[in-house]
Order: sequence, then structure tokens, then C-alpha cells
Amino acid sequence: MKWQHALQDYRHYLKLERGLSENSIENYSLDVIKLINYLNVNEVEVSPLRISDKVIQEFIYNASKSINARSQSRLISGLRSFFGFLVFEDYRKDNPLDLMESPRIGRKLPDTISIEEVDKIIAAVDLSKNEGERNRAIIETLYGCGLRVSELIDLRISDLFFEEGFIKVTGKGDKQRFVPISDYTIKFINIYKEQVRVHQEIKPEATDTLFLNRRGNKLTRAMIFTIVRRLTEAAGIRKKISPHTFRHSFATHLLENGADLRAIQQMLGHESITTTEVYVHVDRTHLRKVMENYHPRK
Repeated sequence: MKWQHALQDYRHYLKLERGLSENSIENYSLDVIKLINYLNVNEVEVSPLRISDKVIQEFIYNASKSINARSQSRLISGLRSFFGFLVFEDYRKDNPLDLMESPRIGRKLPDTISIEEVDKIIAAVDLSKNEGERNRAIIETLYGCGLRVSELIDLRISDLFFEEGFIKVTGKGDKQRFVPISDYTIKFINIYKEQVRVHQEIKPEATDTLFLNRRGNKLTRAMIFTIVRRLTEAAGIRKKISPHTFRHSFATHLLENGADLRAIQQMLGHESITTTEVYVHVDRTHLRKVMENYHPRK
């Protein structure tokens, strides 16, 4: 079996069997591609069915010279998944990464911003420009509903259930969930939808897409990152802020104000509560509040 054939089969497995998003599939594939490139550059002729743990260890050692411990751990995990697939399909009898240890890394806490910084970023939106109302609605939706970038750009008009106070979100693996939306966020989406979007010439494939670019088509992930970066700079905030920062801040601010962790899990679309628990580490005062409010010996 050749590498490209194995990689193609692996991608099909990730999509059809595991139901991963295109972004996740690309990330997993990139780990394998890095190994393939290493073998080509070093003229190592070995198939994915015959490659040994020694060759892979040499590749990991070489890669570790230019990447940090977290990226190294991610690379090992991605390759372990690939060779695990080959074992699962009976292409191989063993996984050459089974005994390979990942470097010890601390748990990375999510980056967050304060409510005041959120307000500064939104205040930096230039409403005199055509895209101003759209950009304000985008930031309000990212922060007000805690959406991932992919969920935001895929949001459709038919997903808006404003009378009920919810939006339908399609998350990882095409799993759908209903997320509450405040009247405040609804107001700015409606302003954009009724005062700006309605006057655009819209591409046939984007008639139901909520947020559009100037050409009347779906926005890209890169464009959302650009919008956030420019607004952050305009607001005079020097820290690094990405669209995901608003999602982290959404969860952290809910927790700080006494929201239940299970409810936050459902709103974020986390499959496991352990993923959501990272926000407890961001603000440990929440644990103290729970003790003071609910323990009989408070």
C-alpha cells in the first residue's frame, strides 16, 4: 500500500466513520503528510505497512527541533490515530506509536477578554461603512452565543428561531444543537439582516446564509479572523485575540456569573463535560461561590 492510498482511505474513514469536520480532517491529514515529506526528503523508501517505530522516532526527534512540546504531542497523537486506523482495517498488526510517550505539557487555559474589552472591540466597528452593521452583528453573535468560527459562517436564516429565543447551530460532526440567544444579540442581527443584507445581490448558493461578503456569498474562516484582528487593533487592544477568544469569554463570563457547568457544556456543544471543565480553572472563585451558596456548613 502506498502512502497516498493509505492517506486517502484514512480521510474517508475520518469523514464517514468518525463524522469529523473538514477542518479536523485536514489537521489529522497534515500530521501524516509531514511524515511523508520527511521520508521523501531523506529518501527513506518504506510503506505505511512496513514503517518501524525506529523510523518514526527519528522523524519525531527531527520535528521536535522546530516545534514546541504541545505541537509535538499533537503530532504524535495524529500519527497514532493514523496507524490505529491501519490496525483497525487489518492493514497492520501493530501500531508503531503505541509505546511512544508524548512530552509532558501543562493544560493550556483558554485566552479570554473582559466585558469591557468586548465592548471596546464592538465600539471600534465603523458603522459608516457598508460592512459595519454586519461586523457588529458578527462579534455580538460570536460573544453572545459562544459559536465556533465554522458554526458562525454556516449559520443560516432558517436556523434563526427568534420568537422562541434560540438559534440552531451545526457543530462538529454535523451535530446540531439549539443555543439560547438574547434580545440584545437578536437586535443587531435584525438590523444587519433588514437594513444591509436585504439590499445585497446574493449568490443562489447563499440565499439562506446569514452573514455574507461583499459579493453576496458565504464568508470564509480567514475573513472572520481578519475582521476580529482589525477591530482589535482599532480598539487599541494589544493582546492577541481570535474569534475563538469570544467563545472562551462567553463560557468564562457565564461561569463567573453562576451558570451551571452542564448548561455551558450544552451551549458550547462539548461532547464531554471534561472539555468544559477547563473554564473552572480559569476562574477558581466560582468553586468558592458554589461552596458558600450550597454547602450546609457555609
